[in-house]
Amino acid sequence: MYHFFVEENRIIDNKIYVNGADYNHIKNVIRLKCGDEVLISTKTSDNVPPENYMCSLCSYTEQEAVFDIVKSKVESNELPCHVILYQGLPKADKLELIIQKAVELGVSEIVPVAMKRCVVKLDEKKAQAKLTRWNAISESAAKQSKRSIIPKVRSVLTYKQAVAEAAGCDMALAPYENEAGMAATRELVSGIMPGSRVAVFIGPEGGFEEDEIELARSNGMHTITLGKRILRTETAGMALLSMLAYALED
Repeated sequence: MYHFFVEENRIIDNKIYVNGADYNHIKNVIRLKCGDEVLISTKTSDNVPPENYMCSLCSYTEQEAVFDIVKSKVESNELPCHVILYQGLPKADKLELIIQKAVELGVSEIVPVAMKRCVVKLDEKKAQAKLTRWNAISESAAKQSKRSIIPKVRSVLTYKQAVAEAAGCDMALAPYENEAGMAATRELVSGIMPGSRVAVFIGPEGGFEEDEIELARSNGMHTITLGKRILRTETAGMALLSMLAYALED
């Protein structure tokens, strides 16, 4: 089933009006016919839960696809906690893959972080262009995986900024190659309560510098292991997100 997102003001009198790029996709690409059903979620601001609607295509106008609401308050597919992925900037286009897979696995926000061993350096102009593309990838992945929200990819932070921000979360975790003992990882992950804000820190290709780890620990972050094998930066976050989903979802 196809999935789309609309602003709340596009819902009028038990109908939903879809325009813009999604209208073109609905009419000219996937060519939905009257009676075809889709899932539509509202785009919401921070801390406002989205609404999910099962809808049936009613008609087309010159600029809009008009849907009847068949069922409101459709159950959400979101994780029961708010997970923020602080990802050390990787090389090439790896962040695009990371965003796609993290969104599929339930992340709530993604924050690229400039760490000491990051090879990529983005000036303001390049960063803004990248940010637009990254958020488009997030939206596409949210539609594909039937998410109720579109996770936001935020502007690049320095490592110190990211650590300070994460200190306000209920739990902050940093997979670190020099940690050992999965028992501690299991205990921390299983102790996360529904409704919590969880920060996940992933280092770049070269990993964390020791002073970065010390700064993280001094701000209350837990360094953990993900197993005996060394994972690539594009794998580590996915492994931890999968653990969180396993522990938290019914």
